[in-house]
Parts: sequence; structure tokens; C-alpha cells
Amino acid sequence: MRNKFFFSILVLAALLSACKDDSNTAGGSILEKEDEIYVRTDTFSISSSLVQCDSIVSMPDSFLLGEMENKYGTIHSDVLAQFACPIGFRYPENAKVEGVYLRLCYLTWFGDGNAPMGINAYEMTKGTFDYPTVYTTNIDVNQYVDMSQPAVLANEKIIIASQRNDSIYSAGDEKYFTMVRAKMSDDFTTKFFALRDFSSQEAFNRIFNGLYLTCENGSTTLLNIIDITIDVEYTFSYSKAGRDTTVKDTKSFYANSEVRQVNRIEYLNKQQTFEALLKDSLSYTYAVAPANIYTRLSFPMAKMQQRINSRLDGKRPYVNMAKVKVNVCNHADQTSNRDDWSQPASKMLLIKESAMQRFFSKRELPSDTCALLAELKKGADKYGNTEYYYSYDMSALLTNQLRHSANPDLMHMLLVPVDVISTTGNNGTTYIVSIKQQQTVSATQFMSAQNADDPMDVEVVYSGF
Repeated sequence: MRNKFFFSILVLAALLSACKDDSNTAGGSILEKEDEIYVRTDTFSISSSLVQCDSIVSMPDSFLLGEMENKYGTIHSDVLAQFACPIGFRYPENAKVEGVYLRLCYLTWFGDGNAPMGINAYEMTKGTFDYPTVYTTNIDVNQYVDMSQPAVLANEKIIIASQRNDSIYSAGDEKYFTMVRAKMSDDFTTKFFALRDFSSQEAFNRIFNGLYLTCENGSTTLLNIIDITIDVEYTFSYSKAGRDTTVKDTKSFYANSEVRQVNRIEYLNKQQTFEALLKDSLSYTYAVAPANIYTRLSFPMAKMQQRINSRLDGKRPYVNMAKVKVNVCNHADQTSNRDDWSQPASKMLLIKESAMQRFFSKRELPSDTCALLAELKKGADKYGNTEYYYSYDMSALLTNQLRHSANPDLMHMLLVPVDVISTTGNNGTTYIVSIKQQQTVSATQFMSAQNADDPMDVEVVYSGF
């Protein structure tokens, strides 16, 4: 019985082979014309251009603080932060304040770590944040801070990033974090210690809006801050065995995920930088993070739809393969210098330009019909030379797009550097939990799609049913 089964398969294979022709249809000689499956291949040119980015959605896991200049512009970055209310907390009745301190922790920095920089802080006396609201990095500080009021640090804190005088070891990360500790002014210390309504976060926000942290001196260093805390040091006494005992304690107020923090990011010479990079846009394009310049890839969707529909005789299109390779010119293992030190982004999102604001503000995840995620890869070109690139499978996205009744002349998509948070499930599968526009520093230089030596295109293998 088994031998008869295999014999039947061989006979069927022989019949199908005898029916093969050169019509690029599947089963073209044994199916009615309306039942034929067409398979076609076409190549379409892609164009690229530079796009300025005014801001990004601010949902930082760490905060840039400081100012730094390089070939991609002068970045100035500040932080506005709410602090979590220790709900239900009460100071002892006879507590006396010893001092209030601002504590910052950072793991890394960008730029020159040997140059001094000055940090200062101001109270947000004019307003605070509404937790559900989406805030962007071009936030207007003047809506929250009265800069005519004195700073709330006792003195401007001068630090040198590479001089790690006070460090904290994190066992979980197995790394040392540098701590910066600055004493608050006497007026702020008295005011903050007098706060007593810890019944809810809303009540606490009404009496303390938060702090604005900024760099007032230094233009060569950006700190990547991972922790912002206000520490209240106080003493209290109690009677034990007929003797008065004095105890020193600390209460910490954290700028954590329970409340809102916004990283304000400016490029001080943005237009000048953009125009300088634009001069060689026929050779190179760029994606500079955070919130500066993106590369736009434009796909000829109307032409693509017209061409594919005409070759499929009106059949429903299905894209079997369509890969786009974006070549990177600055290498991840190159030696950095002051003028061109930024490394390419490790992860790059290719997203429809029309969907970008919605995608990030609503915290969506990558999908085949809107946004495609790729990691920076290292390989070898046809000559055996090392190359770096991002690769995108656009088959599902183009299938969905081609089935629209009408398409624009050009479908614009942006290359956006992103940070990705993933988790591993019980079955060992890795899932993306969140994706955000990159809020640390990177600069990726791409080969332009119009580059004469290696123009960019997409080869589309498609079929019709």
C-alpha cells in the first residue's frame, strides 16, 4: 500500500512537470484563465531626502542634562520633573531638618568628560504636569518656571563628568553609578520640610509642582542621568529606658515612573546644521537623535500600483518578497573624535510619516502595515568589504498598500532611531513591550538613495490571485 502511495506522487509530479511553460503563471496550462496564479518581478527606484524634526514625545527612561556641540548641531538639554508623594508618610512630631539635598545619578555621558559643567535647579512655581497628557521635547519652560526667581540650590554645582568622586554600586546591573549631591538653599529647605500633605499625589502636586534642572555653564558635556531624588535629612528624639535618644534619618522623594518627567531638548543652531548637511544630500542622508534630523524614503506607490495591476490583469495582488536595504556609512566600531564621535543607532524604525505622531503618542508597537523595526547589522558586500546596514521586509506593508483603491504618487516613510524594551515569555519567546524615539545621542549616516555609485531600489516579487 505504501509503495502505491509513493508511485502516485511520482506520477502527479511528472504530469505537472509536463504541463510547465514560460508564461509566468502557476498551472497555466491546466487552469482556466481566471484561476491562473500570476507571478511577476519588478524593480522600483526609491528616493531619499532630509527632514527636520521639531520635537519628539518625551517618555524618557533616562535624562540628558547639559550642552554639547558637534558637527550635527549644539544640543542643549534640561529636565522638568515631578516627584512622587510618599503617600501616608508622617515626620515624627519633634523632627528637625538637618538639610535638603538634590541627588543625581548618571552612568554615562556624551562629549568631553574632562570639561567642567555647572548644574542648577529652579522650582516649578507656575505650573506642573497632568500625568495622562503627552508632552514633547520642545516644551516651553516659561509655562512652568519663573526664571526671575532665585535658584533653589545653595550654590551652582560644578562637576567634571569623568571624575567619579562619589559612586553607588548596583548589584542588579553590576555597574557603578556616579552620584552628584548638591545642597539646597536655606529658603527651599525650610519650605520643603514644611510640606505635610502626603494624602495623595494630586494633593502633593498642588503644594509642590516639581523642579527644573539645567546646565548654566559648560558646552561640551551631556550627562545621561538615570536617577533624580530629593533627600530630606532630619533628626528626631524619643525616650527609651528613661533616656532621650536622638536619631538621624533620611526621607527620599523620587522622580520615578509614578509621576511625570519631561526632557526639554533644543538644537541651538539647527537651521545652520541642516543646511550644511543638505549640501551633500545626493551622497548621504542622516538620522540624528534626539529630535533633530531624520531621513525620508519615498516609494513611488501610484506607479507601483499601476504597473503591478496592469501585469496582474486585475487580480488581487500579493507581494511575496520586497526587501529594502539601507546602507550605513559611519561604522559602529570606528574611532570617535570630538567633531564626529556619535555612533549609529542600534535600532532603526522605518515608519509611515503620516502615522508617526499617532504611533509614538499612543505608544503603539511595530506592525507590518505601518512601522518596521530593524537592528544595525554587520556583513560583507560583494567585494568582501565590511558593511553596516538595516534591512526591512516590506512584503506585508506593500501588499496592504497595493490593495487600497488609490495610492498617493509617493508614500513617504521616515528612518527614526528608537529605543526598544523587550521581555522574554515563559516559552522563551522575546516580545517587544514598548518602543520610543531614541532620547539618548546617536548619529547615523546613510548612503543616499540617489547615490550614483549605489542607488537604492526595491525589487518586488508579487503574485495575483
